[in-house]
Amino acid sequence: MKGILIFLVVFGILVFVHEFGHFIVAKKCGILVREFSIGMGPKLFQKMRAKTTYTIRWLPLGGYVRLAGPDDAAKIDPGTTVVLQLDDQNKVKRIDASGSQMPIEGIPVQVNAADLVDALTIQGYENGDEDQLKTYSVDHDATIIEQNGTELLIAPRDTQFQEASVGKKFATNFAGPFMNIVLGFVVFIIWSLAAPGAPTTTVGSTIAHQPAQVAGIKANDEIIAINNKKISNFNQIAAELAESKGKTVEVKVKRDNKVKKFSIKPKVNKIDGQKVYQLGFYGKPDNSLGAKISRGWNTSISTTGLIFNAVGNLFRHFSLNKLSGPVGIYSQTVQVSNMGFTYLLAFLAMISINLGIVNLIPIPGLDGGKLLLNLIQLIIRKPIPEDKEAIVDVIGFVILLLLIVAVTGNDIYRYFIK
Repeated sequence: MKGILIFLVVFGILVFVHEFGHFIVAKKCGILVREFSIGMGPKLFQKMRAKTTYTIRWLPLGGYVRLAGPDDAAKIDPGTTVVLQLDDQNKVKRIDASGSQMPIEGIPVQVNAADLVDALTIQGYENGDEDQLKTYSVDHDATIIEQNGTELLIAPRDTQFQEASVGKKFATNFAGPFMNIVLGFVVFIIWSLAAPGAPTTTVGSTIAHQPAQVAGIKANDEIIAINNKKISNFNQIAAELAESKGKTVEVKVKRDNKVKKFSIKPKVNKIDGQKVYQLGFYGKPDNSLGAKISRGWNTSISTTGLIFNAVGNLFRHFSLNKLSGPVGIYSQTVQVSNMGFTYLLAFLAMISINLGIVNLIPIPGLDGGKLLLNLIQLIIRKPIPEDKEAIVDVIGFVILLLLIVAVTGNDIYRYFIK
């Protein structure tokens, strides 16, 4: 149960931050965000503010943003009975199309025709009186209550996503993956602040009966060179020892402002099947704020580079084992959570950066596919026809769905059957 809760929190944070990126940039660009939802499924709570309906839903599986667009525009089918609420200028300000037994106070109208995108009118018969067809003017910022009870703004054409400039569409599409990458950097810095300070080249303590102690290395010795190669950080020590492949190395240390030399043969240990060469000492940690922030930033940069390389390698040598879906992420989250809070933070940061970079891949269905269409539109200097864009989206959705099914099946086999 603990593992499931941690997975839901991690998954929820990743999706929430991604969708928040789309949300905040769309709002800044003047694109109507009809709904910002936390969770999926039936509605638990709703609140409208600044032309956006904020909802909390029962299933804690991420969330979504509904941008105004042709596929999401408010529609009322002929023959539908709605309740209209008018303002002081006799314009429709609220439309209840929920079919609820307890509708809002207003005028019951059987709709003959409705255009809530361009003309902003509703034609119908008031109180079921079919002798007189009336036309009602709809306010630009009117709201409509859908059949599921969610109240949203209608989506006139000027507020819709496809009517925005290509630059604004590009910014909105890019914002989601970008926010995931930003989250990864922030969490890595938080991880670095929470974890013990990074080891320095100064010896904190030696391990009994290990090469460093046997050779005469002492606490507070500063390692300045290995095999005449200058050492400026702890990672260089590991790199030089790995290069030695277990052969004796010459270690220079500074002790009481004097340089001493030691010939030491590293000890070989196997970690996860890999040979690791060690001298057997702990570096004195640097717990200063600057050092910890620097470590978090550098870890973010190196992780981003590794993920870019991994994505490139995936295209060169494709394998389902290099991919993880929700099942794989759940299994990894459970394993990492058992290792401690700081490990979980590092995992969240890595997954967030990974999600951001993968979403930038120019494949239809991903944000990267939308960005590619934005760039094409920028080059040809005219909008891409909606029907062709819809075909590309459908193809991308089918490909992603098949990939998700394959990856999920492979994850189940790898983590629970094999």
